[in-house]
Amino acid sequence: MRHRIFAEETRKWFTLAAVSFGLFMIMLDNTVVNVALPSIQRDLGADLSELEWIVTGYALTFAALMLIGGKIADAYGRRLVFVSGIAVFTLASLLCGLAESSDQLIGARVLQGVGAALMNPATLSIIAAAFPARERGTAIGIWAGVSALALAIGPLAGGLITEHLDWSWIFFINVPVGALGIAASFVLIDESRDETHERLDLPGLTTSAVGLFALTYALIEANTYGWGSTRIVGSFVVAAGALLAFWLLERHQRAPMLPLEFFRNRTFTGANLVVLLVALAMFGVFFFVSLYMQNILGYSAVQAGAAFLPMTLLIILVAPLAGRATDRVGSRWFLTAGMTLIAAQLLYLSQLGASASYFELLPGLLVGGLGMASTKTPSAAAATRSVPVDKAGVGSAVLNAARQVGGSIGIALMGAIMAREAGGRRTPEAFMDGFESALLVAAGIALAGAAVAFALVRVHPEAAERRAGRAETSELAA
Repeated sequence: MRHRIFAEETRKWFTLAAVSFGLFMIMLDNTVVNVALPSIQRDLGADLSELEWIVTGYALTFAALMLIGGKIADAYGRRLVFVSGIAVFTLASLLCGLAESSDQLIGARVLQGVGAALMNPATLSIIAAAFPARERGTAIGIWAGVSALALAIGPLAGGLITEHLDWSWIFFINVPVGALGIAASFVLIDESRDETHERLDLPGLTTSAVGLFALTYALIEANTYGWGSTRIVGSFVVAAGALLAFWLLERHQRAPMLPLEFFRNRTFTGANLVVLLVALAMFGVFFFVSLYMQNILGYSAVQAGAAFLPMTLLIILVAPLAGRATDRVGSRWFLTAGMTLIAAQLLYLSQLGASASYFELLPGLLVGGLGMASTKTPSAAAATRSVPVDKAGVGSAVLNAARQVGGSIGIALMGAIMAREAGGRRTPEAFMDGFESALLVAAGIALAGAAVAFALVRVHPEAAERRAGRAETSELAA
């Protein structure tokens, strides 16, 4: 009996290691690409909107297919879908490395987004199925720490590869990693699924994908074609119509892709809004801070990658601790404080000039790292605790979709603000004018996220019971 319990305990931690390995690959690719953008721009002759599509093509596909990925994982087997996602992602990485034009790279990045949309929801749902609620925050904290480790290694590895080999190798490196991840998944992860699944919601998938694409397209291309042009106004109209149709479909579908009843839970709604807002604020910032470091401050790719290390190392250290703490006290105060710290970081960075030293940049990066660590794990823990375990795939998919939607719109929004402020000028001064305005808008978004967290997120039952137990013990001691 004792041996069986030990084996079960060991098995779930090996499961966590396997899904974290796949997550590591996704997150590594995100940060590697940001640092390589100036090199890609030079080699492929890409303009700013094409650079934005290289990032948002991935993020948008990731977001649009995330919910269906979660439903497929719950329906047909979380391990099967996770492994399928690794295979698609690995193939797409090979195609990215072989790309000889911006269009080819954007297309391959879109395919990478398909693979990531299959992988990512399955990671959290596999964890939710493997760990009891009392340990889930700790497991998600480790999951988030692995994600942060990839964020830390990615910029530096991307800088070294770009400077000493070629930017294409930042994608080729995923091929052996993906093969190893597939093998590890079959050995270490048990299959699980939702036995109540009925059918896939293809109308919901279609309307959400069309709406998100049209909205992002309008934001990215508005400064090229004009905000009042037929193309851009038409894109906004299509986006509004498709997203309204999606909402109506999900209200009346028998088996919706997005179960709207999840949002009756205030904590689930709050956690998802916080994730959307932090991504809206921060994705665009990371995109343009990389350009700021290399194109304005004159950093090399390696120096830009190394510059992010203090921030991401702080996330690695703090995220697991925050996850463990949420098991005891809940997520509300972590999320409120984290979003406030992110707002402070963005306000600080907005005051830096075109000749800032690294030691002037560092305080903002450290404050942002602490803020990101305080939001990443507690938001995931709050969301996954708010849905039944058999719906964990869909619940985690909603959370990750919120992150990717916020990120893709954030890059487009910050790009639109920068382009508008620059007014067609291509000078360092024009870049800095737009950069400052974009950071100030992002800071306002982060403060809104802090207010949302404080108003909506509630203490989960296990933490409330622990608080009540401690209070009772204190009264007895008194």
